[in-house]
Amino acid sequence: MRLVGRTSVIGALDEALADCAAGGSRAVLIEGAAGCGRSALADTVAERAAAAGALVLSAVATVAEQQIPWGVLRQLVHRTPGFRLPDGGTGSGTHCGTSSGSGATGNSDGGPSRVEDLREFCDRVCELGLDRPVLLCVDDVQHADAESLRHLQYLVRHARGSRVLVVLTGSPHPPSQDPLFTTELMRQPHFRRIRLSPLSRTETARFLELDGCGGLTSDEAHRISGGNPLLLRALSAEYADTVGDTAGDAHGEGTHGEATFPAPGGPFAQAVVACVHRAGPVTTAVARTVAVLGDHASPARTARTAALTGSAANRGLAALRAAGLLDGVRFRHPAVRDAVLEQAGPAARGRLLRQAARVLHEDGVPAPAVAKLLLAASEDVVPAQDAATAGEPWDADVDVEVLREAAEESLARGEARPATRLLELALETGTDDQVRAALRIRLAQITSRFDPAAAERRVDTLLEAVRSGRPAAEHEQPLAGLLLAQGRIFDATELILNTGADQAGASPLDTMVDTAPGAAERLLRSARLTDATLAPLAQAVTSLLCSEQPDLAVRWSRRLLDEADRCRAPGWSAVFGTLHAEALLRLGDLRGAHTRATAALAALPAQGHGTFVCAPTAVVVRTCTEMGQYTEASRLTGRQLPRRQLMSLHGLAYLRARGLHHLALHQPHAALAEFLEVGRLMENWGVDRPAFLPWRTDAARALLCLGEDHRAEQLALRQLAMADARRPHVRGLALRMRALAGDAQQRPTVLAQAIDELHRSGDRVETARAMADLGRTLQADGSSSKGCVMIRSAWQLAKDTGAAPLCQEILPDAPLVTAPVTAPARAESRPGRAGKAGADKDRPGTSAARLSGSEQRVATLAAQGLTNREISARLFLTVSTVEQHLTRVYRKLRITSRGDLPLDLERADSAPVRA
Repeated sequence: MRLVGRTSVIGALDEALADCAAGGSRAVLIEGAAGCGRSALADTVAERAAAAGALVLSAVATVAEQQIPWGVLRQLVHRTPGFRLPDGGTGSGTHCGTSSGSGATGNSDGGPSRVEDLREFCDRVCELGLDRPVLLCVDDVQHADAESLRHLQYLVRHARGSRVLVVLTGSPHPPSQDPLFTTELMRQPHFRRIRLSPLSRTETARFLELDGCGGLTSDEAHRISGGNPLLLRALSAEYADTVGDTAGDAHGEGTHGEATFPAPGGPFAQAVVACVHRAGPVTTAVARTVAVLGDHASPARTARTAALTGSAANRGLAALRAAGLLDGVRFRHPAVRDAVLEQAGPAARGRLLRQAARVLHEDGVPAPAVAKLLLAASEDVVPAQDAATAGEPWDADVDVEVLREAAEESLARGEARPATRLLELALETGTDDQVRAALRIRLAQITSRFDPAAAERRVDTLLEAVRSGRPAAEHEQPLAGLLLAQGRIFDATELILNTGADQAGASPLDTMVDTAPGAAERLLRSARLTDATLAPLAQAVTSLLCSEQPDLAVRWSRRLLDEADRCRAPGWSAVFGTLHAEALLRLGDLRGAHTRATAALAALPAQGHGTFVCAPTAVVVRTCTEMGQYTEASRLTGRQLPRRQLMSLHGLAYLRARGLHHLALHQPHAALAEFLEVGRLMENWGVDRPAFLPWRTDAARALLCLGEDHRAEQLALRQLAMADARRPHVRGLALRMRALAGDAQQRPTVLAQAIDELHRSGDRVETARAMADLGRTLQADGSSSKGCVMIRSAWQLAKDTGAAPLCQEILPDAPLVTAPVTAPARAESRPGRAGKAGADKDRPGTSAARLSGSEQRVATLAAQGLTNREISARLFLTVSTVEQHLTRVYRKLRITSRGDLPLDLERADSAPVRA
């Protein structure tokens, strides 16, 4: 071993050895913390003494043998003849070597040594010194048994004139050694005490230089090791191994970071464990306690947590500081703390963590810090053989309150998942049924923030408890709110009725649908988004969506979506993103609705879908169907969902969307089955509200496709007879179905009423449908011009919403990529027409190019929305002739399709064209 900075110590030991050889006894006590080299110094002086011809008697004291009387003495003399020591428990003496003829006997009863025994041992050692110097070297003397210490003390005091050198090594902070032993040694004039301190920064640099460790800086090495030679040697070796490994890396990365250096379980960590173990059990307990308490450690808390006296804890802290492991009451490096905790084992670590939690709680430390310890204790997997000794937790009620408080503080920081883990531990710890029910409700609320499906599973457990009659009534109201937020209206209604509420009262859906917009907005303005307000706020937005002002739902759902995003709650974002998408769909913004609903789906976890996933899926299916993206819609509707997922309001919305998709694919029987199933469930649940879901008009559409006009009309009339028919959207949908299924003579009037109602409701897609129906009705009644204008308006409205299939249905040949060009103003409204004729000739889509009479008539009818077949029938031409005329018109007007035809076409002789 290179003894950096130890030259003076070696010199002092050589001087003591020389004095001993010259005829004077000496005693040297080398004190140093674990790992500071005291044992190495003892070995060095023993080697030098043996080389000089001295008799070396050596022993190493250990904690395990501390209670064995004369254990150290036996090690010293077991190879030397002439010593006879008591047996320590068998009642007979033990003879070591050949008898010297002294005739002395040991203390056969194992009690304290008699003076005769002490004198006999001293005389025998002095007798050995007559022939040559004698070195008695005892390492870790702080662990020596009391009888051995008494003999050594007697020897130092009475062998002054003999050639005897006693070298002892020990800790400067012995936890249990008799302080009188060191005091008695210090009274002797030939005694010398040597203190070993950790290496300084300069000595550390010299150590690294001699050790050939060039890459590790002395500052970093000293900061991590504290100057402890053992730790420094391990750190240097580990660094050399790390550099060697990274040098061979294909990427050539030769750097190290504190996250991996020193590595867990590596040479440095092993050296830390060795240092702590050598310091003794009390110091080991102190080290573990400081590691557990972390930033909250103090001498007093360390003593209370480790169940030590204040003086014992202070000695342990001092020993750790002397070893370079502690700086104050903090470990110098996380690797030291981790090594100490890992060495403790799960059972001991768990007990210590729980005890530390109790101490911190008693001292008023904030709940998150206490809960962190409880959480760490719960995560330790205790082997079966250690489970019985793992210890009982302290007051479970205190545990639960601490964990709940910490969970709420975690939520305030936007950390929902850690809060969930804290409450789960509280649930495992608590024993009171009512407390556990409250914890389950809170867990379900918090889990809704990031995993609605998991929240539903938690609610299922709660429902089972409610039905078995265990939880108190005060827990049922928040549970009902959870059920409503999940769309489980039947379960919520059943729960409310079970609480003793008036069975004749309105259902939760009735309350939600019938809430006035003003009342809903007052709630939305006053309430902040929290776990408790999630359901009321979502219901308020739904109320606006079902009202005569759905545009308010767009605005408020967007605000709440932004707030959910700020809360980093993807589950909430999915809820309000879906509501925002539904509001946009309600107003006919298909592209916006599709984007929002897709984002809501993406916010949900990929696994474990619950009932809520049906809500955004329904919007995506409907928007894809309306926009003609049938492949994506079919992919979503083709999934087999468990029936349980459909038993909610979200499931009803999905069934309706699937029915509308079947209808678009010309599958009216399948569509009708879906719509009738929706109606059956709504009626069974007592929530048949067309303002929420107009299943009757959906079914009427399917029946019209099947030619069952009478049944369709009856469904429309039944919807018109309901209270919700006062709402424009509900009334408009029903009027359209009644017009199409009822008396043809009343159809124009009823359709006009439907258009007015739908226009008031803001539903542009349904308004376009009704307008197209009216246009075709007008054409069939002979009002071609009015009908064509209505059809073109319907087509434009449908195109604005992105409803491509509806556009194709209204005007099959009209283009969807380029909007129709606005017709130029009439001649009489444009001054200077002659001067602008040249400019008009160069502009596509204008009527400046002269068309023949036949071309003019065909182009005019095409511009008014008639198909080629209708034009051929009107003008008594073949379809082929109509196509030829249109081809020449397109070429002359430099346009590409009938959608670009202006509405003010004139003949070559400027006479207006009449259809």
